Amino acid sequence: MAAAPRVAVFPSPRELGPALARFVAERAAAAGGRFSLGLSGGSLVELLARYLPEAAAAAGAAAAPARWLVAFCDERLVPPEHPESTAGAYRAQLLPRLPGPPPRVLAPVPGLAPDAAAREYAEQLRQAFPGEAIPVFDLLLLGVGPDGHTCSLFPGHPLLQEEEQAVAALTDSPKPPPARITLTLPVLSAARAVAFVATGEGKAAVLK
Repeated sequence: MAAAPRVAVFPSPRELGPALARFVAERAAAAGGRFSLGLSGGSLVELLARYLPEAAAAAGAAAAPARWLVAFCDERLVPPEHPESTAGAYRAQLLPRLPGPPPRVLAPVPGLAPDAAAREYAEQLRQAFPGEAIPVFDLLLLGVGPDGHTCSLFPGHPLLQEEEQAVAALTDSPKPPPARITLTLPVLSAARAVAFVATGEGKAAVLK
């Protein structure tokens, strides 16, 4: 039986950031070996870049990033140096700051058409999670948009009906840029733990 959801409210990102970083480090240590982590973009990048390196170092060898497998929950199909690139943002801001040897990183291949990018990324996941038709992450960190979307799964979009594929492409994202790939609901549902992280007054209504 799934654990009951827990809600934690913080006065500001200044308090949220350290608590989130400690949560990630604790989950990494508890994994007891490889720790598979799915990351979303947006405000999460800055929060994790600021606070996670220190939390990982404080947690010791059990939470060493060298044991981590890092993937991205969705990606805008833009060049990696583009400011909208989730993988590019993490490679620039977080990954170089983590202590010790770096984690293994799975990222969509730039320059592919949406369907090809989704297939290629799904193949990376199949190789990283052998024997699992749907990859089971230890932790997914997800954002929430003001419209309630998470990853690149938007309210009312046909991708919400996907039941078999781990990765899907879309070319009609309601939020630009329109071409993206995203993990699907089966992956979100299969994860051992999922944390939705939202900041700002604009997210309050949808969370309620």
